[in-house]
Amino acid sequence: MLLVKTTIAPSPIHGIGLFADQFIPQGTRIWEFTPGFDRKLSSTFIENAPEPLHSWLHTHTYCSRQSHQYILCSDDARFFNHSDTPNTESREVAGEDEVITVAKRDIQPGEELTDDYRTFEAHVVDL
Repeated sequence: MLLVKTTIAPSPIHGIGLFADQFIPQGTRIWEFTPGFDRKLSSTFIENAPEPLHSWLHTHTYCSRQSHQYILCSDDARFFNHSDTPNTESREVAGEDEVITVAKRDIQPGEELTDDYRTFEAHVVDL
């Protein structure tokens, strides 16, 4: 679940992006997996889903390196775009169900929030 104010808008990186709607100081926790709100889906569920759900899930979920399940963010966090030089960082933290995402540096309002998918995604393709 997103823990900061954000908005979605067209992205110069890809499609729709997630943008800060407030100043976010370095080190601020931006997202965390929230059981009951965010969902973990098995690969069997994803692969057996009928179209167009199957394609939608492949676009809007990621396979967690931590749990090896597909994570569906129930809010706009699914619009984080990839960057090789991201302004956020997803990391494993003891006691957390999944990675958390924090600001790597101060992020200004209107700035697109980006992450390096390779740090948390088990099956990164076409970056």
